[in-house]
Amino acid sequence: MRRTVRLRLTALYGGLFLTAGVVLVALIYLLVRYSPFPAPPPAPAPFGGLAVPAPAPLAAQAETLNRLLVNSLIALAVMAGAAMVLGWLMAGRVLRPLGEMTATVRRITADRLDRRLAASGPDDELKGLADTFDELLDRLEAAFTAQRRFVANASHELRTPLTLQRAMAEVALADPEAGAAALRGVLERVVAAGQHQERLIEALLVLARSQQGLARREPLDLAVIAARALDEHPGISLGSGLSPAPASGDPALIERLVTNLLDNAVRYNVPGGRVEVETATRAGRSVLRIANSGPVIAPGQVPLLMQPFQRLESGKKASGDGLGLGLSIVAAIVEAHHGTIDARPLPGGGLDVTVTLEQA
Repeated sequence: MRRTVRLRLTALYGGLFLTAGVVLVALIYLLVRYSPFPAPPPAPAPFGGLAVPAPAPLAAQAETLNRLLVNSLIALAVMAGAAMVLGWLMAGRVLRPLGEMTATVRRITADRLDRRLAASGPDDELKGLADTFDELLDRLEAAFTAQRRFVANASHELRTPLTLQRAMAEVALADPEAGAAALRGVLERVVAAGQHQERLIEALLVLARSQQGLARREPLDLAVIAARALDEHPGISLGSGLSPAPASGDPALIERLVTNLLDNAVRYNVPGGRVEVETATRAGRSVLRIANSGPVIAPGQVPLLMQPFQRLESGKKASGDGLGLGLSIVAAIVEAHHGTIDARPLPGGGLDVTVTLEQA
């Protein structure tokens, strides 16, 4: 017979009752055993004869104790059996909601994550377990939905350059009078599309690596990494204030974080716009702040920018050289380092992004 929780609870209930009953019988026996018995009066003599002596007190006490012990053990055996039956019924009643939850969980699959336990009844441990499981299902459904959307968007982003390359090659092959200059132009466009694919694949790998967490941590300085990133934009007017900001993490990922934020600030700017870069230490934590001028961003659009392949503009305006992964990679790197990111639109246009990391 399978040892179910109900069987174990029944055995536990019955064992506890039997133990308590044995202790109670022993206690009653000892109390009666060591309590003084009153001496019985002598029996009156019949027809005026001599009085008949009463039975010895010890013999009467022993007989009474034996009878008490036997009766108590019989009652204990009967009540132990009743306790086992009642324990079985009560265990089934207590575990019934758990059985219903188990049946519901078995019907939940990766394609049907919309089911919920939705337990009712008193706010006890079982309802708390059901509510916690429902919250877990909410997170799993959101993760599965985001994963499916990510795969669909990634497939689209990867398929577009391939379609473009194939179309350009077919057009060039279909033209029998295409000269060397025309073919060279087609090849240059194919190479550019291939480079775009390489950048996209590299960004996807960085995003996947960031979402896996950190395998190691090293001491680093946000100011030093930001200074190296600023050297890649010599022609841009940058207002920077770099103070030492020691932190701990993966230097390669932090460098990618700074580079992505700075590239976004430069790419999505207005002609003659500004870029502000700042590193500092505040309240015992290291802070990196990058702000830029640019188009006006609605506050509700900022959370969308942290999702993969989300852009402010769509269609042809969104094509450009952006991949739509910059800020999502930044968010994943910050989460892997257990830091915080705060992005807020500026009133005159542009975005102000502040990253806070733990110090080394």
